Amino acid sequence: MPISFSLVDEVPAGAGAVGAPVFAGRRLPSGAAADLDLGFLAERGFEGRVGEAMAVPSGRGTWIALGVGEAEKVTAETLRRAAAAFVRAAWQNTAASTTLLAAAPADLDPALAAQAVVEGASLAAYKFSRYKADPKPCRIESLAVVGSGDQALHGVDRGARVAAAVALARDLVNEPAKSMTPRLLAERAAEVAEAEGLTLTVLDEGAILAEGLGGLAGVAAGSEEPARLIELVYDPPSPVGAVALVGKGITFDSGGLSIKTAEGMETMKTDKSGAAAVLGAMSVIAALAPPVKVVAIIPATENMPGGAATKPGDVLTIRNGKTVEVLNTDAEGRLVLADGLSLAVEAGVDAIIDVATLTGACIVALGRKVAGLMGNHAGWIDQVGQAAARAGEDVWPLPLPEDYRKQIDSEVADVKNIGGGRYGGALTAGLFLREFVGDTPWAHLDIAGPARSEEDEGYVQKGGTGFGVRTLIEAVTGFRKP
Repeated sequence: MPISFSLVDEVPAGAGAVGAPVFAGRRLPSGAAADLDLGFLAERGFEGRVGEAMAVPSGRGTWIALGVGEAEKVTAETLRRAAAAFVRAAWQNTAASTTLLAAAPADLDPALAAQAVVEGASLAAYKFSRYKADPKPCRIESLAVVGSGDQALHGVDRGARVAAAVALARDLVNEPAKSMTPRLLAERAAEVAEAEGLTLTVLDEGAILAEGLGGLAGVAAGSEEPARLIELVYDPPSPVGAVALVGKGITFDSGGLSIKTAEGMETMKTDKSGAAAVLGAMSVIAALAPPVKVVAIIPATENMPGGAATKPGDVLTIRNGKTVEVLNTDAEGRLVLADGLSLAVEAGVDAIIDVATLTGACIVALGRKVAGLMGNHAGWIDQVGQAAARAGEDVWPLPLPEDYRKQIDSEVADVKNIGGGRYGGALTAGLFLREFVGDTPWAHLDIAGPARSEEDEGYVQKGGTGFGVRTLIEAVTGFRKP
């Protein structure tokens, strides 16, 4: 069960564990009201580094010292990480409380600070244990955040909603391919649409062909599981703009006829992380009620090496009429995104963001914790980057060099689906996607690295991370026409 959060004036008497912030050098913030023995902390080497947690004996229950680093360097991300450390340390307690907001600097928005505390705590408590005989879930049922004011109360509520959206995305990613096929993903989208009052359209395999979605149909051709094109729309009264979110929904990627190694396939249920991020964001957009129309497009399919599969050298026709020579069937994500992006342009939106576990090359460039950010409009790229920074998700801008465009020229079609060499694969993939957005401001998030974690760390659990959900929410709720 998710943790129930509240904002309270003081630590409740029934709190089984209380987390209190400690600055570097074992200094306490004013107003923390912490029953901590600083000498005890010093004897055991506690220094107050961000993410440190240590239980301290007390006559008033269990107090847990939470390192928040240098006072002048405390950020929202600091509070997320400290709250996560608290939950991990207080895992077995049913009722908990924290005074972490006392460490927030005066220039940090109280709403953002409270939101960060709740996000960090909630996401650290996440466990995907559906298939575990002995799941050992977090036992915390309630967490009282000590603070005051309408802004902090708003932050607590928003943090709980955003964390639930990230948890939904994590669930979708962590589900095995057999349990989250394109049809089942469409069913989950229908549940979200009904719960949130969104308009839902789902195209089946026949409609996908009839609508000229050649990229999606081509990738799906080798699988017995039929593809789906999922569209959800949030349309508020008198919107001030419109944005499209496009998520790559490859529910399992074998590589097709350009088949992956056995090891390369082990985590390929993760290839639906872009779709999961989009669906997770849409699960909370209506509740946050931004004055912006949001069109979510999820092309969903498996990529399998069946007898009818697309072959290297085949040519597919994308929704916008451009033809693509498929030279590597393992470069399939860009094919389904090409159709999704084409539909986004047709929807007449002011800007587009696509999210995809697109290239291993991006992992080589940026590692497993940072997403690549590319696009065709500097202002929109900057806006999405700022949204990611507010959300606490690390992205790094990458170029789309015009000199590299010739690498996707094809002898027989308008473009080919891979570049001409070993290097710059994330960039040539971005250049390929650019072919399908026209003049619409567009940003591309390659989340191949941070979509999955190989370890429990901070508020991230091993497995699907839900990366991108918070950035999309921030981008939509803070949207300005580029």
